[in-house]
Amino acid sequence: MARAVVQLHALEGIVKGRLVFEQATYEAPTTIVGEVTGLTPGLHAISINMFGDIASSESVGQHFNPHSKNHGASGDDERHVGDLGNIEVNADGRAAVKVSDAKLKLIGPLSVIGRSFCIAKRQDDAGKGGHESSLRNGNAGELVAVGVVGIMPSA
Repeated sequence: MARAVVQLHALEGIVKGRLVFEQATYEAPTTIVGEVTGLTPGLHAISINMFGDIASSESVGQHFNPHSKNHGASGDDERHVGDLGNIEVNADGRAAVKVSDAKLKLIGPLSVIGRSFCIAKRQDDAGKGGHESSLRNGNAGELVAVGVVGIMPSA
């Protein structure tokens, strides 16, 4: 069992949160569970980006994309490994995060440990929005929160 944790830091506003990642075996999906607060109500894109340098939106790099694919929805074959879809934020600014993803790995050569977890200002259009940035990042806008995926002791 591999485990990781992300402590989110706001790039804009007062966003906070803690997320726990778990993967039982290399073949098993990775789950992400936690809560985020301080976001505006509605849908917000979430992703894993290339670098663990969370000093700014630019320093995290683009979505983690080791197979050189276009941006897509989390269940699509044609997608970045880092494309994780959207979280829904309620009227109180809270989002319960529960994601299970077969392409996201904590184990093996494509592990996301040490990379950044990012939350964007807007909804991810899953590469289908027709905007010039749809196939790059889902036209989700600026990042509002980031954190580094760090190693966590096994349970």
